Order: sequence, then structure tokens, then C-alpha cells
Amino acid sequence: MQASAQKAQSCAVLFERFQRERPDRRGEKLVFSGVGERDVYNITAPFQDEGEWVIAGRVEDRSSERSEVMFFVERDGEWVVREGAPVFALQDPFVSFIRGELIFGGVEVYFDGDDPHYVTSWRTVFYRGDRIRDLEPFAKGPLTMKDIRLVELRSGRIGVFTRPMPVGDARAMIGYFEIGELDELTEQAMEKADLLYDQFIKVEWGGGNEAHLLRNGLIGVLGHVARMDEGNIRHYYPMAFAYDPENRTHTPIKLIASRDMFPDGPAKRPDLEDVLFSGGLRRHEDGTATLYTGVSDAEAHRIVIDDPFLEYEKHM
Repeated sequence: MQASAQKAQSCAVLFERFQRERPDRRGEKLVFSGVGERDVYNITAPFQDEGEWVIAGRVEDRSSERSEVMFFVERDGEWVVREGAPVFALQDPFVSFIRGELIFGGVEVYFDGDDPHYVTSWRTVFYRGDRIRDLEPFAKGPLTMKDIRLVELRSGRIGVFTRPMPVGDARAMIGYFEIGELDELTEQAMEKADLLYDQFIKVEWGGGNEAHLLRNGLIGVLGHVARMDEGNIRHYYPMAFAYDPENRTHTPIKLIASRDMFPDGPAKRPDLEDVLFSGGLRRHEDGTATLYTGVSDAEAHRIVIDDPFLEYEKHM
């Protein structure tokens, strides 16, 4: 795989191309219960824990930014709160497995006193354990850095994607570095990550949401790219790209879904109607994959799409 020679393209250009080429697929809403009137969104893809499939999701009142991350299991077509599972005061959960150990994390948010709307800062925090019930904290990211994700490499080392923002006159970039052991996951190391240039134009931003080790040793990154219109109207699109940890190159990003591919539904606020926040991807043997995503900061949906990583695995 060679580094992309083309410069970053805007969300508008990427969206126009995606609309021309996308297959005719429709998503579906997931039903959650046991949380009262609260919303569940920005979920992970299902993952195995103690022999059953589990989803972690952000649970929140429509009128507040104070959220909890809870764990759900499927029962008769609904996702119900898993009995006895811990609850974390976090936003936007994520999971990965490093050397067989569960790595769980989310965004820890700091508020101005008791005001549930005014966020003063945030950081990514990490937990580890053999199973959900054993999770213990072990690392945290720098203040204001979201979208830090881990992946176990073919070499046995651990790849780490970061998302500093701002970077100079750019709103955000994705960074990458490697560690040998989880104990080396420090704030200082994250702040020194190499930056991946030519992914976002300066006024737009994005980040990695999940990293997959591909069959040829490349890393398939599921993420999001975003822009803002006048009036602070936000547009978030799920995207994917491949990263080569050997020579530190990456492909251009490509969009893989858009809001109009999912059922209509409520939004947390009017400025968030066109927001999809990639949660996770489950790849299938038939060339498809299921994307799990938060929708409009109010719901959680999934959609079966063409596996976005297959084209990258052709580079052997």
C-alpha cells in the first residue's frame, strides 16, 4: 500500500461521491429497555463476554449531557440492561481486545458545577480486565482528547490511534504510535504520536472509533469525519481508511454510510439531526459487515453494508 498522493477532501466532496456510488441499503433501529425514558446511543458493536454477546451504550436524558455507560444483552429482540454489570459515568464507550484481555473505555466529562449542559473539559479513560465484572482503571488520555483506540498488531506490539485537537490552524488530526505493553499507554506518549496528514481539511475534523487488524497486517480504521454549517449545524459521517504500521502510510478516507440510509427519528437537538457516530463494525464471511452507530445523539441503529476493509486486504 502506498501513501495517498491526493490532498484531503471536504465532507461535501466525499458525500457527493458516496451518494453516486453507494448501494441501496437500509438500517434499522435497535430497541433498548430498562433505562426508563432515557436515550441509548453511541453504542459499541456486540462483543463476547462470559459466553454472551454484549453491547455497551451511552445512556442519557434528552435534555442533559450527563450520561452513564451501561451494558446490554439481547432478549427476545430487545437489548436489556445486563444484570449485575457495572455502570460507568462516561460517554461514548469503546472496546477492544489486547492479548485476550478486554480493554474498555469512554469519555470522562467535567461540568461547570451542577449544570448538566455546560461541559468544561473531557478526557478518554481506559479500563482492563478478563471480563466486564473485573474491569479496573489503568490509563487516561490528555485533557480534550477523544477517539483514542488500541489494536493488537501482527508483530505483537500495540498500535494506538489518537486525536489531538486543535493542531496548529487545523481543527483536528489523527495520530498514531506503538507501545510494547499496556503500561506504556501514558499521556506523554499520546501527545507525541506521529500525525496522519491529508485526511481532513483544516476547518473539519474526525477521529478513529475502532481499529481492526486485517489479514495482511494493515489496520482497518472505522471512524467519523465531520463538518459544521452556519448556525453550528453539525454533519457527522461514518468513514473508513487503512493504515500500514510498517511504513506509516495510509489510504484516503471514504464514507461508508449517511443519515438518510436509516429510519427517521428524534434528535437530541436540531443541530444534531445529521449526526452518525460510528460505534463498531462486525465483519462477516460473505463480504458484508454490520455497522453499529449512534444516530442524531438520540438513538442507536445498525446497517448491513459492503465490508469497507476488503479492498485494503487485497494489498498483500
